[in-house]
Amino acid sequence: MSGKKLVIVESPAKSRSIGKYLGEDFIVDASAGHIRDLPQPSELPDDMKKGPFGKFAVDPEHGFEPYYVVSDSKKSKVRELKQRLKEADELYLATDADREGEAIAWHLYEVLKPKVPTYRLTFTEITKEGIQRALQSPREIDNHLVDAQETRRILDRLFGYEISPVLWRKVGRGLSAGRVQSVATRMVVDRERERMAFIPASYWDLSGTFSTDGGESFTAKLHTVDGERIASGGDFDDRGELKKNRRDVVVLTEADATSLAEGLTKARFTVDSVEDKPYSRRPQPPFITSTLQQDAARRLRFSSRVTMQVAQRLYENGYITYMRTDSTTLSNEALNAARKQASELYGSESVPEKPRVYGKRSQTAQEAHEAIRPAGDSFRTPKQVKGELSADEYKLYELIWKRTVASQMEDAKGYTASVRLSGEASDGRRATFGASGTVITFPGFLAAYEEARDTTEASSSDDAKDRRLPELTEGENLTGEDIEAKGHETTPPPRYTEASIVAELEKREIGRPSTYAPTISTIMDRGYVTKRGSALVPSWTAFSVVRLLEEHFGRYVDYDFTARLEDDLDQIARGEIEREAWLQHFYFGAESGEEGLKAVVDNLGEIDARAINSMEIAPGVELRVGRYGPYLERANPNGEVGEDGELKRDRANIPEDIAPDELTAEKAEELFEQAAHSGRVLGTDPQTGRQIVAKDGRYGPYVTEVIEEMTAEEIQAAMDAQPTEYYKNGKPKPKKKPKQPKPRTASLLKSMSLETVTLEDALKLLSLPRVVGTDDDGQEITAQNGRFGPYLKKGSDSRSLQDEEQLFTISLDEAKKIFAQPKQRGRQAAQPPLAEFGADPTTEKPVVVKDGRFGPYITDGETNVTVPRGTSVENLTKEQAFSLLAEKRAKGPASKGKGGRRKTTAKA
Repeated sequence: MSGKKLVIVESPAKSRSIGKYLGEDFIVDASAGHIRDLPQPSELPDDMKKGPFGKFAVDPEHGFEPYYVVSDSKKSKVRELKQRLKEADELYLATDADREGEAIAWHLYEVLKPKVPTYRLTFTEITKEGIQRALQSPREIDNHLVDAQETRRILDRLFGYEISPVLWRKVGRGLSAGRVQSVATRMVVDRERERMAFIPASYWDLSGTFSTDGGESFTAKLHTVDGERIASGGDFDDRGELKKNRRDVVVLTEADATSLAEGLTKARFTVDSVEDKPYSRRPQPPFITSTLQQDAARRLRFSSRVTMQVAQRLYENGYITYMRTDSTTLSNEALNAARKQASELYGSESVPEKPRVYGKRSQTAQEAHEAIRPAGDSFRTPKQVKGELSADEYKLYELIWKRTVASQMEDAKGYTASVRLSGEASDGRRATFGASGTVITFPGFLAAYEEARDTTEASSSDDAKDRRLPELTEGENLTGEDIEAKGHETTPPPRYTEASIVAELEKREIGRPSTYAPTISTIMDRGYVTKRGSALVPSWTAFSVVRLLEEHFGRYVDYDFTARLEDDLDQIARGEIEREAWLQHFYFGAESGEEGLKAVVDNLGEIDARAINSMEIAPGVELRVGRYGPYLERANPNGEVGEDGELKRDRANIPEDIAPDELTAEKAEELFEQAAHSGRVLGTDPQTGRQIVAKDGRYGPYVTEVIEEMTAEEIQAAMDAQPTEYYKNGKPKPKKKPKQPKPRTASLLKSMSLETVTLEDALKLLSLPRVVGTDDDGQEITAQNGRFGPYLKKGSDSRSLQDEEQLFTISLDEAKKIFAQPKQRGRQAAQPPLAEFGADPTTEKPVVVKDGRFGPYITDGETNVTVPRGTSVENLTKEQAFSLLAEKRAKGPASKGKGGRRKTTAKA
């Protein structure tokens, strides 16, 4: 034996960081995540596909035994680790200290089959002290944690593979259901339903500026009229009516408010009361995974995915502790480090006598780790690490450092002053105004950090924060100026942002903080949710999916049921519930008669797909989710009859940029009006005899030819005409079903419109690409209209054209001259930005949208990212631009090895 100790971690970056602190006696390598997993059923060996493993790669009939395989991409890594193990006489499995990390350690043990002593290590931070502490307390693999993770993996496989096929059949291919993702989608849809059902209420109030005889002034709002309180936005429900317990308030009309404002214009006001109350505010606890994602979204405009990617790099490189945790606890070393740094930077008076200790945020919190904090027994300030980190890493480290230090500082203290003043209008009505302001006399923890809030969640009371009122005394006379009547309308509940949906998932105890980022990414990748600025907007497909799940799998998208699943997994992790018995209950049901998932799926009965994918938008107007997207349908209001003798049905496409709550009855009528000009028959193509029509599609107006689909008889005749081919065993091969012919389509040019496009125009468009001629080198030159505008193409070389008309007019000589010129990146002359968004919150550099060779792109001068397909520059918001740049920066440059492929195997 060589006396070497092999340490296996998950990440190559982590292995490099740990290797710096371990001596020559240690070999450090990385598994690069999971080395094996459940395969797709289609990837099972042929002899297993028809057996008990065939449906899930799990055998439900025999203890839910999973069938694991080492993925092809990890086989070389497994060979490498086995070779490394031969050089060692001890093995340390040092994967992450959570359920998934425990499962990876177990899989490594099962695959490597070590014959040397094996220990489990967990590093809460990648520092010298943290690694030394871990080496002093090795343990065995925790089989209960492994069982919990394996149960979760099998549960998700059963859930997805049983329910997703129902979505494919009844809503659309490529959709998926998931234990947490479906519930998160339902939350977004439920919020949009609230917005769609919302009825705004109108109310009026007054505000004015009031001055003392000494010349000091402040603003105040109307509070009561003749002793009766004036209604504000919080007094109305979502139906636009006063709440039942608010019926005693007065709702001012525009006429009432305007006349009162006029009657108070020259009135004298008297201070009725002045009240000061002490103000105290405690610091927030250190970050856990969910609160880090929320605050990074609000302050830094990071998506949850970007936050976790950046935090992972900070952890692996030894800057912060482990970033997947539910615990707000700090170690004694961290408490001392935070208190010492707060005292040094903000004064000894800013630190309380005893360290602050924070309790659990929820009963299900897993407290195996500390809170997220700067690594080490003494913290490095953001200034000390700035030169070592990227811009995003620095911003996140600074946020974590501030929150940790602030959590051990004194309360902020001050007082809240409130004043009431009244005056009599010319018509005799007595009006009382009120104002308040908070004055901070001792900042305490606010000197280091203040938690950010969603702008949509901020209340009007926030406006009064830190507003100082002048010294006033009861009975003092004031002068009212600029008293103005203001009209208001209540607003629907705000859409979820990434920050607020993470907060809601955590509040409902659904999922785990480590799953929130991938859950949000999944529902966006599936097309269930898109982002408008920072708000999450559901698609119409999401409405159909949620409706199907609610009506036929209601239990499995119930918020409380999903939260209880997490509780059960925690109990398995603690050894309180047996894994097999729990899965048996979930899938096959209980003896008490409670149905399991299998029985629910087996007894679904007939599901009306048309009903699932339909929704009434207005009387007689239905929205349908079709194969090619959502559209509106109604009976023709003029009673027109179609060729089949039935009442004609009107249809209208729904543009992608219309959010569900914006599709009102008025908007639907507008879309039907637009559609009336679409589908216009232009004439017949003289060469093919096919009818040419102009239509309005989801991606804009276009022309197309009408091709009759092949009938069943024609399809069969085409198959019969095919020659018979045979397998090696002599059996005849099945004949291929011919594909339906595809019609030619072409988008209208910018200079064209649906109302005026002619048959001649359409035939010109459908003739593209146009062959311009052949160059001297024998290559054909074509003129084509592409996604980013008109261009010439010769082989693999392409050149942009100046305008669309050149598609039809450019000559061969002109094309040759263009190709003879050196290829230019971008346009021939510098063009002004298409849009400007101000300074990026991360790099603090100006962000603009430019027109590039491959279309518009966002840049801050260092990082470039293409404007997503389907998003117009006009509709692009600065929040979207900042978020896209942040995601691109977080990915970092792709390091490539030989042949342009990322290298995964380190040298021996």
